[in-house]
Amino acid sequence: MKFRSIARQAVGLVAGMGFGMFFATAQAQCVGENLIDALPASDRQTLLAAAHAQPNATGNLWQATRGNETLFLSGTFHLDDPRHDALMQRLLPYLAQSRTLLVEAGPKEEAELQQKLAKDPAAMMDMAGSGLQHMLSPEEWTQLTDALLQRGIPSTIAEKLRPWFVSMMLAIPPCALQLAAQGGGLDKRLIAAATERTIPVTALEPFDTALGLFDGLSADEQILMIRNALLVEQQSADFLATTADAFFAGESRLIWEFSRLIANQAPGATPEKTDADFAQTETALMVDRNIAWIPRIEAALQDGPAFAAFGALHLSGKDGVLALLTARGFAVTPLPDR
Repeated sequence: MKFRSIARQAVGLVAGMGFGMFFATAQAQCVGENLIDALPASDRQTLLAAAHAQPNATGNLWQATRGNETLFLSGTFHLDDPRHDALMQRLLPYLAQSRTLLVEAGPKEEAELQQKLAKDPAAMMDMAGSGLQHMLSPEEWTQLTDALLQRGIPSTIAEKLRPWFVSMMLAIPPCALQLAAQGGGLDKRLIAAATERTIPVTALEPFDTALGLFDGLSADEQILMIRNALLVEQQSADFLATTADAFFAGESRLIWEFSRLIANQAPGATPEKTDADFAQTETALMVDRNIAWIPRIEAALQDGPAFAAFGALHLSGKDGVLALLTARGFAVTPLPDR
């Protein structure tokens, strides 16, 4: 799922810069409650209706065919979870039929990203100070530095981090940091399986894509992301559990609508403003990338059947990968993933 993907990359970026204290507070596992299950039944139904109104809203495993071209697609959850074991057993037969595995970033791209940041960390840090402390209220700054300290990042470093990077760090609870840096999510498992079977792994986008995702957001919009993250930071383990449960139930779109519900509860929020913010964020994080991925997918299919795996939120929606493939003449059908 996309926020987890970027946040996992954020953890890897920090770890790659040599912050030795980073995992000091990491625990062995997260135990959280499903926040959607805790909602009143009427609210759950409203969320489901909103999610299911989108094209291709449910399911993680799909097949797209066009003439003699065959593409298998799997939405992924980027953090480790024991439920991946059973899911991998469903995916391996489709991977075995494929000549290429397409992922957001393969081992080559991750290594290139680490090398870039080792030479120039300016993409996520401003050594002169980002001004973040002055853009937040004293109370917000205290809450933020406390939250980052739980993630092993002292305030002296927090003041230098770019706002977008801070909001991504807040997306992963302290208990999941080590798992995030180590990988072990579905993407990593598929890459390992493809490598073992000598199936080439191809990236859907350049290695530094994650660094430019928020270039189109203003400083105020990035600060809003931090404020929204702080509203629910104390429930970050619950959000992780909720996200994972939704993914394994084939209901990833539900998390997007649940996040919208939470954003509407922020002080001063209005449905109109929240919808506008979400539309802009969806364009930056998902839609623009979906569109850019289609030519790479079509190119890979020239070599035979292919398997594409990426954050599950990229599948659904009117500008989701499945809808874009349909517009390109593919017949898209769901496959059983449980």
